[in-house]
Amino acid sequence: MLGVLCGRCFAPVGAEISGFSDASGLGLLCAVLSAFGTNLSFLFKHRGAVAAADVDVRHPLHSTVDLFRSKWWTIGWSIAVVAFVAHAAALSLLPLSVAQAVLSGGFVLLAVLAERYFGFRLGRRQWVGVTLVAAALALLGVTGHAHKGSSADYSTAALILFEGGAVGLGLVFTFSDRFDRVRAQRGVLLGAAAGLGFGVSDVAIKAISGDVAGGLHWIALAVCAAIFSFFASARSLQVGEGVAVIAVTSVAANMSSILAGVLVFGDPMGRDALEVAARTAGFVMVLAGAVLMPAPVRAADAVKDDQSDTRIAPARA
Repeated sequence: MLGVLCGRCFAPVGAEISGFSDASGLGLLCAVLSAFGTNLSFLFKHRGAVAAADVDVRHPLHSTVDLFRSKWWTIGWSIAVVAFVAHAAALSLLPLSVAQAVLSGGFVLLAVLAERYFGFRLGRRQWVGVTLVAAALALLGVTGHAHKGSSADYSTAALILFEGGAVGLGLVFTFSDRFDRVRAQRGVLLGAAAGLGFGVSDVAIKAISGDVAGGLHWIALAVCAAIFSFFASARSLQVGEGVAVIAVTSVAANMSSILAGVLVFGDPMGRDALEVAARTAGFVMVLAGAVLMPAPVRAADAVKDDQSDTRIAPARA
């Protein structure tokens, strides 16, 4: 609901300023601010989540209180609220696929902030991933000049199929820790599930931006997806490697929204075959960068992970 109200507040600004280029510039600025704030908030929330008691979905209220007792989690969450306002403004001023592609640039900011200010050490593989994403964003920026406006028109059937598929895939990721072969990466997979939940919420917000009263069911979906992502993201930060989890969460959210922009809302891919090919390559490069972010899992890590399973998320008395 906050996103819708914010979008309505910023829409007149875009209408009053002269020319599409000015509105696009404001939207891009909001997207950049959102990318910076989102990743900074994730790093603070990671620090706070690790210090807090294990998240237990059977006791959501107690888990929420425990998280907000950590000052770093609270700081991170507060920054995330500001970033979300900028995010909503960007969605109201830009086509969904363009807005989310720019927001994907948080990868670069994430790597720099994590290594310089939060004590993480990124390997060569992860820096290659960051470079791929940076190149992809430059490509998307060069080829995105012809895309005008932002539309909330959509096919109801396409939206239902897309949101249902995203929810189903998110549930698969959530319960994937039951399979031994992927259990060692449960933090990354849970982060992917959280990202899909954020994407589902973003797409629902976009759908109701033109008709709040007629989109109450989409408001309910957005709220439920946001609540799920809150707990899934917190738990993923507790059990996974910080930078990889944050990166995968961000990519899952951004790429799901990018696909929704094209498949559900009809955002154009380009003016001609060359531009379509270039933008498609940019999206693929973003995904490739995401794949490179998690470090390879060694057998010893998997064994250690299995041995620690019994100590994860104990039931509360």
